[in-house]
Amino acid sequence: MLMKRLNTEDLDLIVKTLYEFTAREAPLEQRLKWDETDRCPAEVVRAMLGPDVGLHLVFLPEEYGGMGGGAYDVYRLSCEFAKIDLGLATGMLAVALGTDPIRVGCTEEQKAKWIPRIAEEGLIVAYGVTEPEAGSNVQSLKTEATPITDADGRVTHYRLNGVKQFISNGSIADLYTILAKAPGGPTFFVVERQTPGLTPGRHEIKHGIRLSDTAQVLLQDVVIPAGNIVGEREGEGLKQANEVFGYTRLMVAAFGLGAGLSALEKAIAYSKQRKQFGTFLAQKQGFTHKLLVPNSVRLAAARAYIEHVADLLDSGSTDRQVEGSVAKLFATEVGNIAADHAVQALGGYGYCVDFEVEKIRRDARILTIYEGTSEIQQSIIGIFRMREAVKSKGQFYLRMAQEVEPLTEVGGPAVARAARFLADAAQTAFRAKLVRQQHVAFEYATSMAEVETAVALAKAAAAQDGDLLKAQSRLWASQVALSVPSRILAALTASNGLGAEDLERLRKLGDLDGALAFQAGGLADMNLVAEALTGMKAEG
Repeated sequence: MLMKRLNTEDLDLIVKTLYEFTAREAPLEQRLKWDETDRCPAEVVRAMLGPDVGLHLVFLPEEYGGMGGGAYDVYRLSCEFAKIDLGLATGMLAVALGTDPIRVGCTEEQKAKWIPRIAEEGLIVAYGVTEPEAGSNVQSLKTEATPITDADGRVTHYRLNGVKQFISNGSIADLYTILAKAPGGPTFFVVERQTPGLTPGRHEIKHGIRLSDTAQVLLQDVVIPAGNIVGEREGEGLKQANEVFGYTRLMVAAFGLGAGLSALEKAIAYSKQRKQFGTFLAQKQGFTHKLLVPNSVRLAAARAYIEHVADLLDSGSTDRQVEGSVAKLFATEVGNIAADHAVQALGGYGYCVDFEVEKIRRDARILTIYEGTSEIQQSIIGIFRMREAVKSKGQFYLRMAQEVEPLTEVGGPAVARAARFLADAAQTAFRAKLVRQQHVAFEYATSMAEVETAVALAKAAAAQDGDLLKAQSRLWASQVALSVPSRILAALTASNGLGAEDLERLRKLGDLDGALAFQAGGLADMNLVAEALTGMKAEG
């Protein structure tokens, strides 16, 4: 089913409202104070869900009082919010995440009960899945939902007992979607804040995103009506959670992109103000080509892939958990690198609170952890993309190679070579059972993410006018042409599990000499990107 997208004018107005709201209610000076005192400004979170702002309406269905925005709209809003403050953005993420089980799993009658209240009353929602001993492995959850029956044996209520850990909005939420182990299997339940027995537990003192509320949620003999089950039967919880991963991980990927862009923008601005030895930092290749250009290239690839996944989701292709994992893995990792490099770019000032980049660095660190760690994403990508490659006899990546091969102006041939190598190398490792070794599987997952983002960037660059994106695409393509065969050949050689004949064939197919040849002209492209970013020509 084709998903509705907001028109450009409406989306731009929402983004403008976001910036005006945060400038008024959460200016930088105030956000730095909240960060220093480890305070979540609950009043600001409530205001952003209030009738005058209503940011949450973007991801709520139109028929229940929302705006019915699509994946692209959620991505754009998430990216812009992350550029302002990741802590506040996480509060919005938690509302979206907490609402998702209701949106995808509830009956129409149940949706009509809960979603209009979330829309109209601006309820803060929390997603209660993680537990002290069950993080990413939700099948190990211990929170129990015990049915309560009447005299005729009909289930009228459930009694919930357990502890939820690291819950965003945990101590300020009005509504919780709680995953618990019912007799029929893991099941989501909707629990209102005032229900006796539900209490916030320990407030977590965090490294970053201190403007978001993170707390335990304690459930002790919490009795709720049977009608508060999400859906019509027990045991649907894991299925419902999986249905939304493509969306929620895209949202976190957008956070990585936004944080990285914000950090990069601050590094660029500093480079045009700070002089060393008579010239601006923006004029020094040792600064621009190390701390600015590579991050702009990786962030451009992240953006292209995120927008590709948003297009897939908005076209009605909802089963995109793997694409969501690729987007999250890549964008959050490169966002972290960009934030780290921004601290380095500002030197001693970058290490000080007043210049904000150290806060962005601390905030961005969570992105490779929450909503599934980078290692969980690598596991998902390694397993499912490997199956796809083998099932299609390599055609999954060979088709990508065919798509980008003609795009010579944006590095298409370099990307195509990496994709063809990956198609063969995936089948070879699978036949040799080497992907059972987690290190090998993770190296393949990283390579798969690089190839797929390079394909997305090449296609996006070819479709646009302008030299900047084309140069960024060529740089990323040439890097991927070298990194993918190098990484995979190193992993396969280290495993000692591949026959000499297969290894030699892959070495020839990887053609590292040919990959090095693709680096020709790279310095000129770096100079072009640096000048486009800073408006200044870099010296040798």
